[in-house]
Amino acid sequence: MHRTGALYGQFKTLEQQKDTATLGMWIFLVTEVMFFGGIMLAYTINRHTYFHAFAMGSNTLSLGLGGFNTVVLLASSFTMAMAVWSAQTSKKGLITLFLSLTIFLGFVFFGVKYVEYAQKFHHHLVPGKTFDIFYCVRNPAKCSDIDAADMAKEKEEIEAAVQADPDLNAHAQLYYSAYFGMTGLHALHMVIGAGLLFWLLKESVAGRFNAEWNNPVDIVGLYWHFVDIVWIYLFPLLYLIDRHK
Repeated sequence: MHRTGALYGQFKTLEQQKDTATLGMWIFLVTEVMFFGGIMLAYTINRHTYFHAFAMGSNTLSLGLGGFNTVVLLASSFTMAMAVWSAQTSKKGLITLFLSLTIFLGFVFFGVKYVEYAQKFHHHLVPGKTFDIFYCVRNPAKCSDIDAADMAKEKEEIEAAVQADPDLNAHAQLYYSAYFGMTGLHALHMVIGAGLLFWLLKESVAGRFNAEWNNPVDIVGLYWHFVDIVWIYLFPLLYLIDRHK
């Protein structure tokens, strides 16, 4: 393929090339909206059908960890936006700085999510043979990371939920299947985004981006903002709705 500088041979101008790339990314993001939208619709239907089990599942999540990760992703959107601005204004040193900060915040998110996942394994809240929504209530000594007041509240809520839904344990697995499926898919998109950010960082260190050519930073920025927006929807869906703690 013929290429002169930053302009590929099939385009006449850098502006045309940038508009085409931007349109392509927006089309891709529309398909992603339909993809995540279908998953969220399935979650919503099941939540309506098994209301008590899903409410109980929400109550077993850590609001503190989920809220912290929300702040982290919002901060990463800001640093990504600043990286785009830096590229558009030829501030090459700032491009590298803000891309580095975005990558760092992404890994902070991964670290917190690892802690959350580890807790779910420890509390027997992973769908499968060992899944037991009653595990911590029946074995409080093995769930020492839950304080006494929250444990008492959880026991009370589980007892009330069982009265309304005798098959609570099976239906709660549906909630956690959705939880791991949705957050895992979101994390996969973040892994892809982190890979793109590392590539941008390498190119930025080489001084590739400036006011004349910054397409990759702009396009990856759109993708990263989309991933952050998806989490803004996942957080209330999984952590906040019907929460009683």
